[in-house]
Amino acid sequence: MSRDLLHTPEGVRDIYAEECARRHRVQARLCESFHRYGYQDIETPTLEFFDIFRKERGSVDTREMYKFFDRENNTLVLRPDMTPSIARCAAKYYMDEPGPIRLCYLASTFQNAPSYQGRLHEVTQTGAELIGDDSADADAEMIAMVIDALKAAGLTEFQIELGQVEFFRGLLDEAGMDEETQGELCDLIENKNYFGVEELLSGQTMPPALKNAFLQLPQLFGDISRIRLARSLTTNERAIRAIDRLERVQEILDAYGVGDYVSYDLSMLSKYSYYTGIIFKAYTYGTGEYLGTGGRYDKLLIQFGKDAPAVGFAIVVDQLMLALSRQRISISIDRTDTMILYDRDARFRAISLAEQMRAHGRAVQLTRRREMTPALDYLAYAVRQHFFTVIDLSARDGQICYILDDGHFRAADFTELPPDIAAFLTENNETKEDLTL
Repeated sequence: MSRDLLHTPEGVRDIYAEECARRHRVQARLCESFHRYGYQDIETPTLEFFDIFRKERGSVDTREMYKFFDRENNTLVLRPDMTPSIARCAAKYYMDEPGPIRLCYLASTFQNAPSYQGRLHEVTQTGAELIGDDSADADAEMIAMVIDALKAAGLTEFQIELGQVEFFRGLLDEAGMDEETQGELCDLIENKNYFGVEELLSGQTMPPALKNAFLQLPQLFGDISRIRLARSLTTNERAIRAIDRLERVQEILDAYGVGDYVSYDLSMLSKYSYYTGIIFKAYTYGTGEYLGTGGRYDKLLIQFGKDAPAVGFAIVVDQLMLALSRQRISISIDRTDTMILYDRDARFRAISLAEQMRAHGRAVQLTRRREMTPALDYLAYAVRQHFFTVIDLSARDGQICYILDDGHFRAADFTELPPDIAAFLTENNETKEDLTL
């Protein structure tokens, strides 16, 4: 067999052993934090019709989608973005629901990014969507949930950067630029390329005050007091309403007690054009990418037939795990803490002991000892597999217990064992003759 078959394609990877266990524990903590806010789980299929993500939806560039055909010649894609999938489900299953809909998920998305970017093509995301509420309270709830979830995962140092696409779009409406120029200006501002913005605007005809507002955008970041300065740059009603919204969100976040986690950046824009209001990203040190992203998308669901506002976010589990690792934040995991080593004559006793321990919440692995294989080999295996206790029922002198001590196993007596394990061993000793072949 070719050794190439043992490797994964570019952009995907295997996750196994302790890394996989830590990842599952973190994902469970994230989902539990969403449930505490009253969100209900939803799963959407990995395969979707291409039309769900077509250009008009404002989602991922079609060149970055994995596309293929089914037997009926329908164009399908591997889901590149969760938001349109959730919007489709909400329109299908909650069409007549007038009240707010709270949904959360854990899923993989797939984007065929250029190889030179070094990004994973399959990433795991967990997130939440609040549909049917257009208030600043809903915006703040999303941000508070992100903060709670990241804290639940183990992070202590991170920041949520909050923007408002309506401020920029209000200025664009006033400027009357063509679509191509708008896109170029958007890229320059988001990259904080002040000189590029200045050069582009030099060829545009617009009032000096409006030109100055565009020039100031790359510098409008910091705390809420910095963002309030933007109010003096324009009389555009749409842009001013955007600032008002951010101020209301900040007040609500302060009531949640999480206002200090938030900073602002009016030059933050998004490649997803379905966003219509606040947008935000979560950052921490130890990773060059954002941990999560989200925002308001009030015009997306109407494309699927349900006219409802919505706001949501996604946390990128892969980036979060990288940050936790580089910040040396330990994640406790459920281990198989005991290995019972037995031979044929001790089989029934081993099974009985293992079942009792499992019934009381202990994780136990049964391992039948091969003839001529020394006990030291099994102890070395137990170290590699991260066991805490080894009970050898195949020893000639009866059972021998070992406990992990500074990376090595040593023989131990009952007084050194956890009380419940010692009790199980005592109980089994009393019935040894009944259980042994």
